[in-house]
Parts: sequence; structure tokens; C-alpha cells
Amino acid sequence: MIIKKFLAKTEKEAIEMAKEELGAGAVVMNIKKIQPKGLSKLFVKGKVEVTAALDENIVYDANGGGHEAKESEQAGVRLDLTAPKFVPDIVADENEESKNVAVIEEKLNSLQKMIEKQISEKVEEEKKNAIEEKEGKKEEEAVQKEEPKEKSKADACKDLIRKQMTQNEVDQSIIDQLMEEIDRSLPKDAALDQILGAIYQKIILMTGQPYLLEDVEEAGAKYVFLLGSTGVGKTTTIAKIASKLKLEKKMNIALVTADTYRIAAVEQLKTYANILSVPLSVVYRPEELGEMLDDLDQYDMCLIDTAGCSHNNKEQLDELSRLLDQVPISKRGVYLVLNAATKYNDLKQISDIYSKITDYSMIFTKLDETSSAGIMLNMRMHTNRPLSYVTWGQNVPDDIGMVDNQKIAKKLLGGKS
Repeated sequence: MIIKKFLAKTEKEAIEMAKEELGAGAVVMNIKKIQPKGLSKLFVKGKVEVTAALDENIVYDANGGGHEAKESEQAGVRLDLTAPKFVPDIVADENEESKNVAVIEEKLNSLQKMIEKQISEKVEEEKKNAIEEKEGKKEEEAVQKEEPKEKSKADACKDLIRKQMTQNEVDQSIIDQLMEEIDRSLPKDAALDQILGAIYQKIILMTGQPYLLEDVEEAGAKYVFLLGSTGVGKTTTIAKIASKLKLEKKMNIALVTADTYRIAAVEQLKTYANILSVPLSVVYRPEELGEMLDDLDQYDMCLIDTAGCSHNNKEQLDELSRLLDQVPISKRGVYLVLNAATKYNDLKQISDIYSKITDYSMIFTKLDETSSAGIMLNMRMHTNRPLSYVTWGQNVPDDIGMVDNQKIAKKLLGGKS
């Protein structure tokens, strides 16, 4: 994001300067009149300072967008953003009608056809190999001898499912658990649709329903903390969530940051707060948050950005724990922000440390940097904590969505959502 100040005799001239340098996509964040000091104010007229911003990661529609676009410009936010280039395939479509049996059956049928095709190709390959290896025998005899029996299709199906989940980096212990449950609950010669449907449903149950901000609100909590290591994207994620709450749900929100260690962290969140026209408070010590609660209680929800800390730094973790303690458990929601591209063993260590401090739900960031959905199922099973949102890219407020457990199940089984 580019932020610049422009000084001119009039507001109109300053805005024109901003648009000329930054382009039509520039957003006016602040307008301030500058009065000359001392005796010079008697002879020199004041000027107008305009602060404008341009997010280089967002492509704006230069033609505007009618009434809605005008309202958004007055609020300092442009809503006519183009769709992000990266489109994740495990995110719920908020405009999609509620899932029903017909939709699920359609997904399973497409997966079944895919697996049947793979099995057929495998059988044909084995036939071909058998013919080539059995010299001196008739081709028909070799095919008949080596052709897999019909009942082996169930085993071939399970092998392909194992392979697909392994490629998606699902932990081996979870794969074994799934297959053992299938072997116990289904006959050995079960039809492909039975095997596929059973595993599909078990993955959905394992993944669970996402725990979203609506659930936090229904539970009576209004203080939402985002925790996590340095660099995972907490501040940008808060900006995305804040934008959704403010622009789509019309909620009266406030922002708080306790990240006073990272260079420009406060300024980064302040920029978003200015664009959204929401208040931002800075906390320099944990106890200050407790002192602010009376003032913050007037808002529908308060989003709190915390300092990124190493899961190996006890002092930082103790300070984080004190910050959380300023808000009663019944009034707070906590999200642990994790980088989806991080190694599973590292994520386990991080989650185990934070589990000693508080309960939490999980947000996975940087989905555009990894092709694996298996890590989410792994972490869900390891922590027994609910999944919630996933994010990708830097575009605010677009690059965020809630996890869809059915799409995760389908992806892990090799289908396209």
C-alpha cells in the first residue's frame, strides 16, 4: 500500500494532485486544514493537506459503480474490486444454497466415476503387462490368468484413496484410522459407492463445522483476539475480518492492537482503521486493555491484534496470557492464526504451546502458497479445535472465506470442488 500526503491551496487541488500521481484508484483517507503559525498567519492563507492511499495489490474499476460506489467512496473504501486471481477450492460459497442430499450425491457420483476410471486403467495396464511377460502363451490365457477378480475392485479403490490422501499430505495415522473404520463397517466386497460415500462422510465428520464470528457473537462474546507467530498474517487478517463486519454486516466495531514491537505494525492497522472509519486503540501493556473495557463495551465487536511471538519465548507467552486475562472468558473469542504452508511438525509444536494458554479456533493463512488441504485435517485431529476461516493474498476485504468441510473432503479424495 502506498500512502502519500498532498498539500495545496484548496481541497479540490490537493485531491486532483493525489489522483494525478496515484491514479483513479486512490482513496482519500484524511483531509486536514493547515494554518500557518505565528505572525505569518496574518499574511499567508492556510492550505489543505490530503492523505491518500493506493493498494498496489488491488485493481480498481476506474469507471466507478453507481450509487453503491459513491457511498463507499464517501466512507473511504472502494467496493468495486475485481476478483482475486487465486481462487481456493475449499472455501464455502456464501451465495450458495444450503447443501442437500442431491448435491452430496452428485459430488459422490463424480468421484466414483473418477475412481472407476482409474481402476479400469489400472486393470488394462496389468493385462498389457501380463501379455508382454508371458511369452509363448496365448494372449487370451495370459489375460485370463492375470486379470484381477471382480471383488478386488474394493481393494483397488481403497489403494487409490490412500494414495490420493497421501499426496494431499494427510497424516498416515489418520489414513489408517479411516481405513480401519471402513474395514470394520463395510463388507470386503463392498461396492465402490459404499466405500467412497463412507469415507467422504467420515472426513466431513472429522473436519467438523467451522467456528465463525457469528458463533462467537451468539455465545455472547464481543472481544476477538488473533494470536500467532510473527509473519503469519494476523494484521492483514484482522483488516479483512473488520472490513467484512463493517461493510457487509454494518456492525459497529473497534480495533485494538498490542503489537507495539514490530516496526510499523501500529501504522499498518491505523491505515485500515482510517479507511474503514473505525476507532483504533493501542495497548502498550496488558493491563491497559482491562482499563479500556468500559469504553469498548459500547461496540458490537472489538478485534484485538496481538504481537507475534515465538512459541519458544516464555516471556512473550506470559505477556500474551496476561493480555487475554484482561477479558473474561465468557466475553472473548480466540483465533490462532497459522500459516498453511508451514511444516506439520512445526504447526503441532506451535498449537501445543498455545493450547496451554487458551482455547482457540484455527485460521489458516497463505492458502495461495500451498496446494495441500491435508494439513487442515491433520491439525483439526491433532488439536481437537475447530477450523474457521482461510485467507489468501493481500487484497482487503476479498481474500478470506470460511472453510467448507464438504469441499475439503472432496479435495482429499481427488475431486474438484
